Amino acid sequence: MLIDSHCHLDFPVLSENIDDVITRARAAGIERMVTISTKIREFDKIRAIAEAHDDVFCSVGTHPHHADLESDLGLEDILPLTEHPKVIAVGEAGLDYHYETRAAEAQAKGFRTHIAAARETGLPLVIHSRSADEDTARILEEEMAIGPFTAVLHCFTAGRELAERGLALGLYISFSGVLTFKKSDELRAIARDVPLERLLVETDAPYLAPEPNRGKPNEPSYVAHTAGRLADVKGISADELGEATTANFYRLFSKVPQPPREQGSKPA
Repeated sequence: MLIDSHCHLDFPVLSENIDDVITRARAAGIERMVTISTKIREFDKIRAIAEAHDDVFCSVGTHPHHADLESDLGLEDILPLTEHPKVIAVGEAGLDYHYETRAAEAQAKGFRTHIAAARETGLPLVIHSRSADEDTARILEEEMAIGPFTAVLHCFTAGRELAERGLALGLYISFSGVLTFKKSDELRAIARDVPLERLLVETDAPYLAPEPNRGKPNEPSYVAHTAGRLADVKGISADELGEATTANFYRLFSKVPQPPREQGSKPA
């Protein structure tokens, strides 16, 4: 069993064939999928997909690329949306300086607002951090000192220091198809040292398809390739990796109901 803890089923390349995409995921043993919000003002599309499929859940939030476009939105806009039974996380939110830092102030403001929403609701925060390791760690540490919250560093491609500081705060770390790329030796070394009980897997579909599907549109069924590579890195079986990451998912995203299981097959 596996879970795709982060995908974007509302993006056209997936939404145009949503039934086929979900059917393939189920056939590949994907138990749950979380379709992640990037714009609060377009949340209705996300919610509709989650409502239409029993095994799909969603988040609500503003991606840092859109932080300046939704800087007028605050807690009063996020909190009511989190009450929906299919909304199981806040985000994705965070910092992304890869292309430019023009909206850095809006990103930081939005990041802290989403942290406050996670803290108030008890839902985990899905963190996007790219080329912003130091500022991400600093804000997380400052905010954790204000009051605890749970979170995952999604699609982790950052440096070891951010991983270590995140783990010290009790965060989870999720790896995507980037882990399978030939030039990702440093990332695999970091993944090797992340405690098994803090690991998640994801696709970030439709982006970052893992080997052997690199270059194609990504989809939830492909998370099995990332999980297999992560199992190799950790020196454990694919089944053990699947059981651990599934148990971690339900621990972090505790609002998601677990499906019935045969005796002895429940995640450890």
